[in-house]
Parts: sequence; C-alpha cells; structure tokens
Amino acid sequence: MFGVGLPEMAVILVVGIIVFGPDKLPDYARQAGRMLRQLRAFAKETQAELANELGPEFADLKLRDLDPRVAIRKHILEGMSEDDVVEPVVDGGPELGPDEHPPYDLEAT
Repeated sequence: MFGVGLPEMAVILVVGIIVFGPDKLPDYARQAGRMLRQLRAFAKETQAELANELGPEFADLKLRDLDPRVAIRKHILEGMSEDDVVEPVVDGGPELGPDEHPPYDLEAT
C-alpha cells in the first residue's frame, strides 16, 4: 500500500515514537485511522452523488477516469485500431532505404 514496505514502516514508527512519545502515539494512530475512514466514506459518497447527478449513461464512472492521463489512455489509445498504430522510430526520423539520403536544408545550417 503506497509503496511502503516493512523497513519504511519501522522507520516511521521509530520517528513517531521519538516525536510524539510512546504515550500519545496510539491515540494519534487511532485519530489517523478514523480520519482515513472518514475520507474514504466521503470519497464514496461523492462518487455516488456524481454518478446520480450525471445519470445512467455514466453509471460506471469512476473518479480515476477523470484523471487526464487515464482519460487519454481510455478514450484515444483504446479507440485506435491495430492498423492505426505507428511503431515509434528510435533515432528520431523515418527509416531510409540503402540508397536514400536524409533531406538536407541549406538554410538550416
């Protein structure tokens, strides 16, 4: 979850004990858990209200779909057929045949 492993959690726990003390740390952890549950409930309520307001055609809408990167991937890249996909060229230009030379512009040099 969040890319935090066991060593990172141990460091966070030690820092928490040093900063807050062993007496108050359980209370702060309880408050943080309560706040996280409230945020999740708020997000679910907001998502349900948004889907309600938008109508049945957006019933499968997820808040993640509103991220521009996800929207582009979903609507543009998935809409392209296999024939429309152009393979990227590694060196920055179109591949030339053995007898072809790249275009040369005298004014550009």
